[in-house]
Amino acid sequence: MSRRPWPGLTAGLAAAALLAACAPDQATSPPSSAPPSPTTSTPTPAGPPPPPSTSPSPAVTSCADLAASLTREEQVGQLLMVGISANQPPSDGLVEQVEGHHISSILLLENTTVGQQAVKELTDAVRQQLDTPEGVETLVAADQEGGLVQRLQGPGFTPIPSAAEQAELDTEELRSAAEGWGEELSDAGVDMDLAPVADVVPEELVQVNEPVGKLDRGYGSDPEVVAEKVQAVVEGLQAGGVATSVKHFPGIGRVRGNTDFTADVVDDETTVAGGDLLPFQDAVDAGADSVMISTVTYTRIDEDEQAVFSDDVITDLLRGDLGFDGVVMSDDMGVAAAVASTPVEDRLVEFLRAGGDLAITADPLTVDAMVQGVLAEAEDDEELAASLPEHVERVLTMKARYGLADCDG
Repeated sequence: MSRRPWPGLTAGLAAAALLAACAPDQATSPPSSAPPSPTTSTPTPAGPPPPPSTSPSPAVTSCADLAASLTREEQVGQLLMVGISANQPPSDGLVEQVEGHHISSILLLENTTVGQQAVKELTDAVRQQLDTPEGVETLVAADQEGGLVQRLQGPGFTPIPSAAEQAELDTEELRSAAEGWGEELSDAGVDMDLAPVADVVPEELVQVNEPVGKLDRGYGSDPEVVAEKVQAVVEGLQAGGVATSVKHFPGIGRVRGNTDFTADVVDDETTVAGGDLLPFQDAVDAGADSVMISTVTYTRIDEDEQAVFSDDVITDLLRGDLGFDGVVMSDDMGVAAAVASTPVEDRLVEFLRAGGDLAITADPLTVDAMVQGVLAEAEDDEELAASLPEHVERVLTMKARYGLADCDG
């Protein structure tokens, strides 16, 4: 197929897309269209059952074997999720800026009101054009939390209340509603919702907590209530057919600044034994597919490194203490102010060394530097090189759960 430059995806637009993600458009969604009236038909009598097949069933490849079979370049391509605009037309030439890097995960950025059918056309076009390895399909994600952070709107997408409003629902009612939201995403070709927010915002900080409290993105100030609601949303979305990513570990409810716009955001209160970790623990216990790591520095956990680059946070706390063995995602590492001081080529490398698996970049112009950074380091660092298949295996295992990889985890 012919390839032309990725329309509208300059570094400036990528930054604008992220800006929309964190200071969201307050567009209202048109009401969902009514479902078509059921039709009736005369049942056809069933014939005799077909004879049993005598051919042997094909062997199922394990996700570990599939990960190991990929070239190193293909492996690194599985470890990035790249942002594109949800408002761009599904034209040819969507992916030239990441061509050759085997990128297999895409994040839809910016609020759009084009509706479910138009989003499906876009996700279909992306899947057709991305050069993914054999046996691996493209995963498409979106931020569909509700309230001010509902990227996909319009016909076919129900207006989702904010997390603060969701918290007022009965837990079973919330679980059922989340299942419906998941089904709408799945029908649009979206495989993953970067939700729910598991951050606990103390009551006295709600009005000064920029990333969560002031935007009504949290489920409350009581860790037990937040945990109950988060678990319901995880279970509901998964029942609706989409993967989940609980965020922003180990919690951004006690900070003031938003890491997308502010560098050196510090939390000097959260500890490894704090109650604010309860919603994350319950989400892990509920089978959350992934956990997103924040770019805040937690001085009482690791005073030297931001969480996204900290093995104390990712390997020791999340994987060790909480027992999470799924996909560890990063918050944005493309245009976020919090990572601006880290060279682009080092960001994915340091995330992987800390134990992370799938890094988000809102700017496709950073992809080449991130990929080349890992490839260069892996030439000299045997430990990093040896870890790549394990990271990829976790991503493929999650994909296989949703029919996006030909392997068995």
